[in-house]
Amino acid sequence: MEGLADALLRELLCGVGGYDWAVSEFARVTGTDLPDRFFCRISPELETSGCTACGTPVRVQLLGSDPARMGENAARLARLRPAGIDLNFGCPAPTVNRHRGGAVLLDEPELLHRIACAVRARVPRGLPLTAKMRLGVRDPSLAVACAQALADGGVEGLVIHARTKLEGYRPPAHWSWVGRVASELKIPVVANGEVWSEADWRRCVAESGVRDVMLGRGAVGDPFLARRIRNGEAFDARRDWPELAALLGEFWARVQLRVAPRHAPGRLKQWLNLLRKRYPDAAHLFEAVRALKEVARIDRVFADAGVVSPRVAARAA
Repeated sequence: MEGLADALLRELLCGVGGYDWAVSEFARVTGTDLPDRFFCRISPELETSGCTACGTPVRVQLLGSDPARMGENAARLARLRPAGIDLNFGCPAPTVNRHRGGAVLLDEPELLHRIACAVRARVPRGLPLTAKMRLGVRDPSLAVACAQALADGGVEGLVIHARTKLEGYRPPAHWSWVGRVASELKIPVVANGEVWSEADWRRCVAESGVRDVMLGRGAVGDPFLARRIRNGEAFDARRDWPELAALLGEFWARVQLRVAPRHAPGRLKQWLNLLRKRYPDAAHLFEAVRALKEVARIDRVFADAGVVSPRVAARAA
């Protein structure tokens, strides 16, 4: 999730628990070889054995359309020993698609096969190679062909976002189509798309027939969703709020260390905007800060609401 689930948010969400592995923001591969520092910037987990601070493995995602360049950059990335490499054929963003990246390539199964082959040939066999795709560009008519092309090219697992490129993020997600594609493959398939709650998860599993589900925006909008699914717990916004408030305080304190002051409020509002769908207290905070641009004024709003990171509070004491 480019521009949303960065390393900081990944660390906080994975720290809550419930995740088997995570995926970095994509590294866009064009006509040049990406330096090590670029890979480490989008996935600082490379400096800690490919895992977040709590031990969740992070696969680094590559996006591009040139098989040779994708293979070369995958080889360079493999030397940094990530927890895995993931190929992005799911991004529907017009800017990315105009430069022949992401979901626009789903009209070309043969190209997907060549990219997968090129990457598989350049990375060690023990390194997991996965991919994410959508159902197609306009319709699912090539979904099975694209999935089979990736599997035949050496991809060991496939995440399918259950919408086309043109559908973007508009509901509904077509989970039954994930099952149709999975039935034609011999590799594991993971369902993705429009899972915001435990009820959504149950419907996704039932309609797709696959066992595993990847959470995207739903994980950002409800940081405890994966943990509750694992533990069979019910949603309770009031119960979860103290822990979520601590996460917000931690995020706000740390995001100010990572970006310029003029950018920090935007990152905070982006997260609050998703959180407010399920958490009334987050909705109140969002309304209180949405027009604010100064860090100091947002600090006061957070302090008045009692939203302070435990670590920041400990340092202040």
